[in-house]
Amino acid sequence: MIPRYTLPEMGALWTDEAKLATWVEVEVLACEAHAQLGVIPPADLAAIRRGSVPTPQRVAEIERETNHDVIAFLTAYNETIAGAAGRWVHYGMTSSDLLDTALGATLARACDLVLAKADRLVATLKERALAEWDTICAGRTHGVQAEPTTFGHRLGQFAFAVDRGRRRLRAARSAVAVGSISGAVGTYSNIDPFVEAHVCDRLGLAVEPVPTQVVARDRHAELVAALAVLAASIEQIGLEVRHLQRTEVREAEEPFGAGQKGSSAMPHKRNPIISERICGLARIVRGHAVAALENVALWHERDISHSSVERVILPDAFITVDYQLHLATRLVEGLRIFPQRMRANLDATGGLVTSSQVLLALVAQGMARDDAYKVVQAAAMRTWETGEPFADTLAAEGADVPAAALDPATFLRRHGTVRARLEALEP
Repeated sequence: MIPRYTLPEMGALWTDEAKLATWVEVEVLACEAHAQLGVIPPADLAAIRRGSVPTPQRVAEIERETNHDVIAFLTAYNETIAGAAGRWVHYGMTSSDLLDTALGATLARACDLVLAKADRLVATLKERALAEWDTICAGRTHGVQAEPTTFGHRLGQFAFAVDRGRRRLRAARSAVAVGSISGAVGTYSNIDPFVEAHVCDRLGLAVEPVPTQVVARDRHAELVAALAVLAASIEQIGLEVRHLQRTEVREAEEPFGAGQKGSSAMPHKRNPIISERICGLARIVRGHAVAALENVALWHERDISHSSVERVILPDAFITVDYQLHLATRLVEGLRIFPQRMRANLDATGGLVTSSQVLLALVAQGMARDDAYKVVQAAAMRTWETGEPFADTLAAEGADVPAAALDPATFLRRHGTVRARLEALEP
């Protein structure tokens, strides 16, 4: 991912320096296990521990000759280990034992960073939803006013959507926090399973139960899919704000900083650029989910068709969603809302948003539902065409409607049920 959308903590996880450091961590842990089994002498283990992480530049220099990144790493790492002790590094292992186990550790750490930001966004949405719980506004279906709702209700919907997203990501974290150190085709032919157990335990990873040469890629597909769904839920917040900030609606507005400029040509512009960026970035993660699914089917015990794909999609997906969550939290925290404008828009149709309540009132008075529907629709169409208040067109149709049926607040008489659910949401 380009630096523009990369936050420092997440970006640091995906650097070459971080990758090589994790590779060294795995190799040292494997040597510790071999030492406990009596394979590696204590003095050699001590020398291996004193070795240092090779520089990306040195590894790249060797790789230009070997055309193999793991061999280049092992060669460079051995250069930092005194004497002949380096011969034990990678003992009995194959490349994927190192790569996939280190990747499992990195993915778990990346998940933790994203989950922390998701927690903050849920807490922010919940806080603002409760603060605006009684701010009445028009609910919309198909982009057209439907029945009254509240702005807090809408924010509460987003809070639960992000909560579901983080639950999926927690499950996906468990799926990918897995290692495998089992040899060339997963049969432990040249390595004791104790080595795998020791390494994975120290890294907080589970063990692939039936290994091949790689950790199964359905795990990674589940992860990227979970990130894509979370990205789509964040996109939903951005899309809502983009609509509400339209000049003709103007019920809410992104924060607009001092000195910020909206247009190079039109000084009056205040554009929803944060929301638009959130929506655009979600498209990237959706595309990565497809690529992750393509990676599931590999030839036999392994091939490396997945490798080139994962070098792009895994860091990009995490960095993108991490940044999306950052933007969304900033958006919700600084969101300006305009309750008077919400009320004016709600009243703009002359009371048509109460039509469902009016229909039920007529039914309760004894009118057949189909007859009541015809009366209410005829009055509503007349209001649409003439602009006359709905109460007046109903009277012209001979409908005697109680005042409560025409009051938008009546729609919210049971709204406390939903609020209680929101209050119980774990931030």
